[in-house]
Amino acid sequence: EIIRGAGGERMGRWHSRVRGLPEYGGELPVAALAEEIETPGEGQVRALVTQSGNPVLSSPNGARLERALATLAHYVAIDFYLNETTRHAHVILPPTGPLEREHYDLVFNALAVRNVAKYSPALRKRDRDARHDWEILGQLTERITLGRRSRWQGRVMRTLGPRRLLDLALRTGAYGAGIVARGKGGLTVKALEQAPHGVDLGPLRPAFPERLRTAGKRVVLAPAPLVADVARLAAWLAEHDAARAVMPDALALIGRRALRSNNSWMHNSARLVRGRDGCTLHMHPHDATARGLADGERVTVTSRTGSVTVAVEVTEAIMPGVVSLPHGWGHTRAGTRQEVAAAHAGASINDLTDEQRIDALCGNAAFSGTPVRVARA
Repeated sequence: EIIRGAGGERMGRWHSRVRGLPEYGGELPVAALAEEIETPGEGQVRALVTQSGNPVLSSPNGARLERALATLAHYVAIDFYLNETTRHAHVILPPTGPLEREHYDLVFNALAVRNVAKYSPALRKRDRDARHDWEILGQLTERITLGRRSRWQGRVMRTLGPRRLLDLALRTGAYGAGIVARGKGGLTVKALEQAPHGVDLGPLRPAFPERLRTAGKRVVLAPAPLVADVARLAAWLAEHDAARAVMPDALALIGRRALRSNNSWMHNSARLVRGRDGCTLHMHPHDATARGLADGERVTVTSRTGSVTVAVEVTEAIMPGVVSLPHGWGHTRAGTRQEVAAAHAGASINDLTDEQRIDALCGNAAFSGTPVRVARA
């Protein structure tokens, strides 16, 4: 069944082959990836391309996905790290480094508290045989599809490039100079180059209700798909309470992120991992006392999917009944080339999360609240 949202968005136009998890925005949830690689039959995933990712450490039940990656017929990684995931690649295509390419932030501007624009040129020239990510992806697309349209699109993209596309977007935006500037000022790439610290465009502007795509220009607080799912959710909560009664010593595992340890690739920088251990299990003093555990002790954390060993950090910053492991650690796999990360290995929370625990409505993995047992190692 295709679910239509109040703004016209659609979900479930197709479903995954094995479990029937729904598509959203043209994508299937990563919780389906391992089983789609493992399960034979028409449509089985036999080839994979990853770009600057480490799903073995960032996807639910990463150990299962790791085993599945080793069975792929062909795996291409666009990355300059040989990490826990890319070590399984048959071909690695390293892109230019961060100082060899220009940059204009899009993602974090969505979190800004003022309207700002900042362009950063490349600080050094790339080697002659080096390629940017967009060039690698464009060439792969052309060579895989082999169609006249893709070749034409590729030529257009190579001619324009990110700089000309950005300039066009700036010129035609709310603060732009226009296609033909006519000396009136406004944003262009050239103007931002002359302001190396960026441009403050003033306070944020109201965008509602004009940006709303709903018929009545109202925010829909109770979308029909969510309302229809309430009965299932209530039944699930009842089952969850019953399961906790059977396993009273279980704790709910949640993740966390730290400023210097937001993702796995940050652990290969000596500056970012120096100081106290960044990968500890946060536990409330009540739960630690009940298990006879002291701050700093090594403990084993076990879920349906696996076990990890880590130091416990007793703290009142977390509520009783809940424990927390940070995201992105677990650099214990052989075959990587990240010496700093390996020296500060930690444990992967996604060796404990469960790809079978999903939000039934959208199919996404339920990363929080994984039932675990904790005991002295």
